[in-house]
Amino acid sequence: MAHIINLPTFKDDRGSLTVVEKILPFEIKRFYYIYGANLQRGGHRHKKTIQALISLGGECEIYTHDGEVEKTFLLDTPSKCLILDSKDWHTMDKFSKNTTLLVFSSEYYDKDDYIDARY
Repeated sequence: MAHIINLPTFKDDRGSLTVVEKILPFEIKRFYYIYGANLQRGGHRHKKTIQALISLGGECEIYTHDGEVEKTFLLDTPSKCLILDSKDWHTMDKFSKNTTLLVFSSEYYDKDDYIDARY
């Protein structure tokens, strides 16, 4: 089931430092980022892939459905990380201007890992 984890963040007069270390429930094999988005993205789930999503700037909404529970998450700070299980059908939408969405993935890209059917 999709859920938020709060990333360790250290703040002082110089600014903020957020760390992603020993907190994700998988080994990172791939990462990518989405920016300049003005339309809905996603619209799928996976057979194996687990993902972690972080908005590095701006904000967006992530809609999830795991076959039983529907939920919408707001990613609006770089210290908030959304974990998506493979079964979580998801869309990314309502991107504010200059949003950059970073995605860590447990698997390398494989077109056969994608399931477009919702539930």
